[in-house]
Amino acid sequence: MSVRVLGIDPGSRITGFGIVDQDGQQSAYVTSGCIRVQGDLLPERLKSIFEGISDIIMQHHPDEIAVEGVFMHRNAGSALKLGQARGAAICAAAVQSLPVSEYTPAQIKLAVVGRGRAAKEQVQHMVTVLLGLPASPQADAADALATALCHCHSRQVRSMTEALR
Repeated sequence: MSVRVLGIDPGSRITGFGIVDQDGQQSAYVTSGCIRVQGDLLPERLKSIFEGISDIIMQHHPDEIAVEGVFMHRNAGSALKLGQARGAAICAAAVQSLPVSEYTPAQIKLAVVGRGRAAKEQVQHMVTVLLGLPASPQADAADALATALCHCHSRQVRSMTEALR
């Protein structure tokens, strides 16, 4: 049975998205891109993210959503804005009653590259290789595709674990 997964790399200025179809152990590229948010006011940007993700859901009909979790780097304000962008994307999925799974950046990098501290360029390269793409996607789209691939990998592991019970 094929499952369509929408991966989301949230950001208050650029939100990446990537869609893959998983059929057994095979993952196939569907589409990817970026929602580039304009405006100075955060509520306007959050509305754009919500509407952009809602449009993608309506157009591509994913079965499940995977979102990169918030990480705290140096700037607490940036982390809060990222959390709000995530919330807007998650709400778009929730309105459509779609299941949402969340993964840390380290989980995503480990699933796609094999190292939880991999560089962005390594993630882009492995996404390109794993999905057989002719060229590397833009960084935010690659991160979203990596999130979708991480979810696909997690689904496979859960399925194999349940089969052993």
